[in-house]
Amino acid sequence: MMTVSYRLRVAVGIVLGAISGLTSAALGAEQAGSASGLPVPRFVSLKSDKVNVRAGPTKDHDVAWVYSRAALPVEVTAEFENWRRIRDWEGAEGWVYHSLLSGRRTALVSPQSKGKADLVKLRAKADATSAVTAKLQHGVLGSVKRCQSNWCRVIGEGFDGWVEQTRLWGVYPEEKVE
Repeated sequence: MMTVSYRLRVAVGIVLGAISGLTSAALGAEQAGSASGLPVPRFVSLKSDKVNVRAGPTKDHDVAWVYSRAALPVEVTAEFENWRRIRDWEGAEGWVYHSLLSGRRTALVSPQSKGKADLVKLRAKADATSAVTAKLQHGVLGSVKRCQSNWCRVIGEGFDGWVEQTRLWGVYPEEKVE
C-alpha cells in the first residue's frame, strides 16, 4: 500500500486548488456552519477502502489524494451542503462526500511526543494501576467503545482494553463517548 506524505498531499492540494480555481462555494464553506446540524468539529471515520479527497466541495474539484483504508478516524472541520472538510492525523485537509463517512468512532494510537516510538499500555481497567494486557505501537487502529474519566476502551484485532485518552487520535481530551 502506498502512503502519501503529508507535505506531498498539501502541495498537491494547493496546486490542484489553484489550477481548478476556487468557486464561491468553496470560499464560503468555512462560514457555512453545520449543514447537517451535527457539531463541527467532530470525529468520524472513513466508511470504505477507497475515499477520494478533493480540493473543494464539489465533484468538479480534482481529487487531491485517495485514502485506501476503511475505518481511519478523521475530524470534520467544516460542512458545505453534502460535503465535509476533513482533517487527518497528519493535519492534511480536504473535502469528501458525506456518504463516504461513518459515525462509527475509531482512534489511532499516538506517541507521547513527536519522533518518539514509545509503546502505549493497554490496561485491563480504566486505571493506571490496572494490569497491562498489551502494548500498542503508534498507528494501531481500534474501535472506540467508550470513554470516561480520561480513559477509552478500544477494541482491535487481537486486543481489547483501556488506553489513556491523551494517547489516542480520534477522541477529544475529556470527551465522553458512550
